[in-house]
Amino acid sequence: MSKNIGLFYGTQTGKTESAAEIIRDEFGGEVVTLIDISQADTNDFEEYELLIIGSPTWNIGELQSDWEGFFPDLDEINFSGKLVAYFGTGDQLGYGDNFQDAMGILEAKISQRGGKTVGYWSTDGYDFSNSRGVKNGKFVGLALDEDNQSDLTDERIKTWVAQLKKEFGL
Repeated sequence: MSKNIGLFYGTQTGKTESAAEIIRDEFGGEVVTLIDISQADTNDFEEYELLIIGSPTWNIGELQSDWEGFFPDLDEINFSGKLVAYFGTGDQLGYGDNFQDAMGILEAKISQRGGKTVGYWSTDGYDFSNSRGVKNGKFVGLALDEDNQSDLTDERIKTWVAQLKKEFGL
């Protein structure tokens, strides 16, 4: 297994895919491979010890449809020994009661399957009331809000990728 990173994402409107591309570019070079979850199978996860999982929260705290379809397959994957970072896109003002829920749903399942979560992110600067994506007072990964805080996205990604490089040992 290489020190390459498999970045698995689902996208509905293109915002999560755009964020995935910015994250890949911020890592630089050919370190990150983007994999659309709608095109993935369980074997794709075995190729990487470093993973980034990206999903928008859809409707009222739901997984994006491609992730929803793939979710049962996560039970077939052993994530032991893998470092897993998460990022999500969502709307904290329109959906403040379930902002970033999809990130939390995926993190809970993958942690249960042995994945070690890295890339926790502060909730400072966000305005929401509830989130399944928060654990021990922090987001389980990078929370992006293209609807209300798109001006902060590039800087948040830059800061988070610098943090991940350390946590991934790159």
